[in-house]
Amino acid sequence: MGIFTRSIVSRKPNESMRLIVTTFFGVVFGFLIGLCFPKLSLTKFSLSTSILTAIDFKYTEYTKLGPSSSTHVSHPVGNNGSSANVTLRKIWVPSNPRGAERLPPGIVRAESDLYLRRLWGKPSEDLTSKPKYLVTFTVGYDQRKNIDAAVKKFSGNFTILLFHYDGRTTEWDEFEWSKKAIHVSVRRQTKWWYAKRFLHPDIVATYDYIFIWDEDLGVEHFNAEEYIKLVKKHGLEISQPGLEPNKGLTWQMTKRRGDREVHKETEEKPGWCNHPHVPPCAAFVEIMAPVFSRDAWRCVWHMIQNDLVHGWGLDFALRKCVEPAHEKIGVVDSQWIVHQSVPSLGNQGESLDGKAPWKGVRERCKKEWSIFQTRFSRAEKAYLKEINSTSR
Repeated sequence: MGIFTRSIVSRKPNESMRLIVTTFFGVVFGFLIGLCFPKLSLTKFSLSTSILTAIDFKYTEYTKLGPSSSTHVSHPVGNNGSSANVTLRKIWVPSNPRGAERLPPGIVRAESDLYLRRLWGKPSEDLTSKPKYLVTFTVGYDQRKNIDAAVKKFSGNFTILLFHYDGRTTEWDEFEWSKKAIHVSVRRQTKWWYAKRFLHPDIVATYDYIFIWDEDLGVEHFNAEEYIKLVKKHGLEISQPGLEPNKGLTWQMTKRRGDREVHKETEEKPGWCNHPHVPPCAAFVEIMAPVFSRDAWRCVWHMIQNDLVHGWGLDFALRKCVEPAHEKIGVVDSQWIVHQSVPSLGNQGESLDGKAPWKGVRERCKKEWSIFQTRFSRAEKAYLKEINSTSR
């Protein structure tokens, strides 16, 4: 045991010396290797033009600055390692849409569309045609035959959009046109609820005219292309087809007249109109089958209230969106429809206190009309009061 212990102790100085010598030679060798290679530069890796792109570099710098501030910085501008002073200014474009002020205008796309695109190929080759008009129907599957007949009255110039209030969508593929249509399904909602949420003016801006129609319209005497021609001819920004006069109408203004293409005014019951150029004697269409120009819809969309889903009262306020309203709102007589008055959406309501579902829906409609009138009146008065106080 004593001999073994002494042999271990005697070897420790030799091992320590060997470690020191090895480390020394390793350092010297590494130093000599370093002298043999030229100096490496970041530009040898083209960082200034690839990894450190202009966008990355500028973003790093201008996030430290205010909207209108600028700074002078020096950074590589080429692969030769040369540098130049460049003034970087944070992008801030007040004319861009709200929230996009930090983007260069050339990349901003404030509007979209409803055109269907492929999942393959070149984006520039996706669209073989671009429909100029949009027609929407709020539908239940029980009315499929009526909608099939209506859709066939609209040419390939129209995008077809169905809003499904009963949740049934795939069944519509029995119609060939349905496979190319757009389907949006939310149960128990009205067309104005859908319109407010899915027809934002920036989404439908590619369409010259937007049809927002009910599902219970007979279209035997209607042709969409001819209708568009008449709307353009008579300068109508907001319109509707004339209604068959023998089918339970409410307003004289929307009755079809057989002796003309278009009419823009009428005579109503005594006391209903305080001026010949205001609703319901003029500047008036109903909400069952309205047609809006692009510009008119941009205004009307903003007037639709989020919580008032039936749209009652809108028809009397549409005149606020065009000027002069009695000239730009009218009824197209030579292209007319029949209102079949099918209470299918009304039956989507609930029976309360022993009342039929449709009665509860009708009561809600009347309440919404009153609420809308009150809101609009108060909004106008508040605005005029503010204008008068600031003009003094």
